[in-house]
Amino acid sequence: MSERVTISIDGDGIADVRMNRPEKLNACDLEMIEALGAAGSELAGNCSLRAVVLSGEGRAFCAGLDVALFSNPEIPVEEMLRRDDESPTNFVQRAAWVWTALPVPVIAAIEGVAFGAGFQIALAADIRFVSPDARLSAMEIKWGLIPDMTGAASLQRLVGVDVAKELVFTGRIVSGVEARELGLATYVSEKPREEATELAREVARRSPDAVRAAKRLLAETDRDAIQDRFELEARLQRPLIGGPNQIEAVRANLERRPPRFRDPQ
Repeated sequence: MSERVTISIDGDGIADVRMNRPEKLNACDLEMIEALGAAGSELAGNCSLRAVVLSGEGRAFCAGLDVALFSNPEIPVEEMLRRDDESPTNFVQRAAWVWTALPVPVIAAIEGVAFGAGFQIALAADIRFVSPDARLSAMEIKWGLIPDMTGAASLQRLVGVDVAKELVFTGRIVSGVEARELGLATYVSEKPREEATELAREVARRSPDAVRAAKRLLAETDRDAIQDRFELEARLQRPLIGGPNQIEAVRANLERRPPRFRDPQ
């Protein structure tokens, strides 16, 4: 079995990081989630690192959580929401947050789809290049869930509360062009990975001390508040997973029929 995430670092200290499950549009199973967190941790300890270009192998950035994972009646909820005492995140949040926390700039190159988990991973990058025909969505609502990989905080910061609510409430898909208009993307590009790498090379020519300090300065992150926010994500998500309306959302999508939801208790 191929590695879920591949890393290659060139002589300029630029890491090319790719989610590597192209036959599934890089959908996140537990192995992919774990590999993303491990990749970020590995890179964080590399003093020669200057920048990261994050993308998906094949024709998609990431199609989100593997449907086989959250349609499983025995989904390992506690494993997915398990907290790491040395981090503000739990197991699934870490796959995205590790890129925000990385001390060097992370530039995402997005082609194809970035849905759900993939959308949240993309938002965790510092800068995003998207192809015009890319499709992005906070798609968790389609499956009876909420964004729980740190994406809600990133989304609100990028587009404002009202737009964030509309995107999360509806799960609608936006193109790369609209993503740029809304503030979800930094640039629209016909060649996202090439242009992301070009920008990474420009960053790599600057003082690495200053670049790392600038990322910390611009993060404007209160660690305690972030941990509270991430714990709230998990607390709200836990009762949704495997609940009757979440199961109905999954079944209705898989059976291609309108859902029949129960009233909330």
